[in-house]
Amino acid sequence: MSDRKALVWHKVLEPDELEEGRVKTVVAGHTSLCMTRFEGQSAALDNRCPHQGGPLGEGSIENGLLRCPWHGWDYHPCTGKAPGFDDGVETYQVEDREDGVYVGLPEEEAHTRTVTDVMAETMTAWGVDTVFGMVGHSNLGLADALRRQVEGGKLRYFGIRHEGAAAFACSGYAKLTGRPAACLTIAGPGATNLLTGLWDAKVDRAPVLALTGQVDTQVLGPGAFQEIDLKSAFDAVSSFSQPVLGTSKHAELMSLALKHATLERDVAHLIFPDEVQTLPAGEGAAAGAPEGRVANQQFAPPAEALEEAVGLLRDAKRPVVVVGHGARFHMEAITALAEQLDAPVLTTFKGKGLIADAHPLACGVLGRSGTSIASWFMNEADLLLVLGASFSNHTGITPKIPTIQVDFDPMALGRFHPITVPVLGELSVTTRLLSEALEGGTAAIDPREEIAARWAIWREEKARRRQDDRGKGLNSALVFEALTHAVDEDAVLAVDVGNNTYSFGRYFECQRQDVLMSGYLGSIGFSLPAAMGAWAAVGSERQVVSVSGDGGFGQYMGELTTLVKYGMNITHVLLHNAELGKISKEQRAGEWDVWETSLQNPDFARFATNCGALGIRVERADELEDALARALAHDGPALVEVMTDAELI
Repeated sequence: MSDRKALVWHKVLEPDELEEGRVKTVVAGHTSLCMTRFEGQSAALDNRCPHQGGPLGEGSIENGLLRCPWHGWDYHPCTGKAPGFDDGVETYQVEDREDGVYVGLPEEEAHTRTVTDVMAETMTAWGVDTVFGMVGHSNLGLADALRRQVEGGKLRYFGIRHEGAAAFACSGYAKLTGRPAACLTIAGPGATNLLTGLWDAKVDRAPVLALTGQVDTQVLGPGAFQEIDLKSAFDAVSSFSQPVLGTSKHAELMSLALKHATLERDVAHLIFPDEVQTLPAGEGAAAGAPEGRVANQQFAPPAEALEEAVGLLRDAKRPVVVVGHGARFHMEAITALAEQLDAPVLTTFKGKGLIADAHPLACGVLGRSGTSIASWFMNEADLLLVLGASFSNHTGITPKIPTIQVDFDPMALGRFHPITVPVLGELSVTTRLLSEALEGGTAAIDPREEIAARWAIWREEKARRRQDDRGKGLNSALVFEALTHAVDEDAVLAVDVGNNTYSFGRYFECQRQDVLMSGYLGSIGFSLPAAMGAWAAVGSERQVVSVSGDGGFGQYMGELTTLVKYGMNITHVLLHNAELGKISKEQRAGEWDVWETSLQNPDFARFATNCGALGIRVERADELEDALARALAHDGPALVEVMTDAELI
C-alpha cells in the first residue's frame, strides 16, 4: 500500500455512489483505479490486471472475490491479493469523508521527454501545423506527444469519424497550400482505411504525412490482434515508408519523411510500434528542422530547350496556353505571358479557376468537364504551350499540334506521347525567361473578340438550359448559375465526383476561387473531407464550400458531426437525385440495362439539423437563391439539399 506521506488526495466518488458488492472504474489525475465496496469498506486498486491488462473496474465481486473480466483471475476486493498466490494488484489509501470518497496517490512525476516528443517537435519545426486522425489503443503514446504540441500552440488536431476522411482532408489541405498535413491512425484497420485518400494525394502530387500505430515489436510476425504488414501495405502508395525503432535517429527519420513528402509531392509514412512511442528520448536529443535540408527549387531550363521554345512561340499565329493543377502557384507569371503572347488560356479540369473566366483570354475548361469555347480554340491552335498539366485522356490535349511542355518533373515530360519541345524547369522561372526573350513581339493574332463571341454563344446556351424543367427537380445549369453568383470571388470550392462534377465544370464561372477535386483517382466522397482540409488551411479568412451528389455525400456524411464539433464554417451543397446518375448514364451509353444505381436516401437537410448544423431543403427554383445566401451567411456548418433532376445535367 502506498505511503501516506506526500500523497495528493483526489475525490473519486460521492458519499453513497458505490453500493455494497459493486466495483467501478474512476480516474484520479492520470491514474485509472478500480474502486470497490466490500463488507462496508471502500478500497482502491490499480485498475490494470497484471496478467493481461484487463480493466478490473469492469469486473464483478463473486463469492467474496473480485474477478478480472478478461480471464477470470481473482483478487481480494480490498487487499488486492490473489488467494493462494504471491501476486496481486497495488492498492491505495482511501478515506471516506463527509463529502465523498477520497484516494491518496503519490504526486505525479514530471513528464519525461520521449522519442515521439522529439518527432512531434520535428514535425512542427518543418511547418506541419495540422493533424487529422483518430486516437486509439496502438497510437496512444504518439497521440500524447501530439497533444503536447497542441497545448503548446504549435499544432491543431481534428478528430474525425472515419480514417479515410482524415487522408482526404490532408489531400485537400495539400492541394490548396502545397504543404503537408498529417493523418494519425491506429494499426490494422485504422491504417488501411487511409489508403484511398492517400492514393488520391499521391496521384495528384499532393504532399501528405501518414502516422500509423503498430502492435508491439515483440509480437510482430505471428499474427497479433490488428497486426498487418504496414510497410508492405503502404509501399506502393508512399515514396517513403519506414518503421520507427528504439534505435532509430528519431529527428532524422521525421525530417526524411517530410523531405520526401515536400520535395517529391508525395505520401510519406511512419510506423510507430506501441512500445517505442513512450521510450525516453536521449539526453539532449534535438528536434530536426528544414534549414540546410531543402535547396531552392526555382531552377531555369536548359538554354537550348528555351531557345527552341522561343522560336516556336515567336512564329505562331494562333498559340494557346493550357494550364493544369501544377500551375496553381505560378499563375501571375503565366497570365502575364499569355497576355504578352495574345494566347487564349485553357485549363484542365483540375486547373479550373486558375484564371478567372471573366479574363479576356480565358476560355474555361478543356475536355469532358469543359466548355465548347476551350474545345474550339484547341482545334484552331497552331501551337500549344502546356504548363503543369498531365495530359490526362479526360482533358483531351491533342497530340496533333506542335507542343511545348514545361514541367519540373522530367518524368512528366512527354509521358503519353512525344512532345515537340519538352522543357524541364520551374514554371515561374521558365515563363519569366520566355517573356523576356519574346519582348520583341510575336506573330500571334489577337483572339479577344473571338473569345468574347464564343462566350456569348455558350452563355446563351446555358440560359436555355436553365429553363429546362421536367417536373422532377431542378436542373444543374440553374444550380450552378445560382452558386456562381452566391459564393465569394475568393472562396475555396471542393467538388466531388459524378454528374454534379461535370456540371460544375461546365456551368460554374470562376473568379478568383480555388477549386479542389479528386483528379486522377476520381474518388467519390472526396469533397466534404477535402473541404475540412481547406477550412483547416484558411479558417475564417475565406468561404469554404463543398459540392457533391447524394452518392458522394453518403460516403462520409458522418463527418458533418466533425464540422459541428470544431465549428468548421463549411457550406455543403448537395445535389439530391436519388441516383448514381453518372453510372446510369454510362450504362445507357454502353447499351447496358440501368441496374442498381438508385439510392435510398434520408432527408439530408433534417439529418444536418440533427447533427447540429443548419439544414435547408430546396425543392423549387425560387427557393434556391435565398437558401444559398442563408447557408453561406450562417456562422457554422450548413447543408443545402437541392432536389435535382438526374437527366438535366
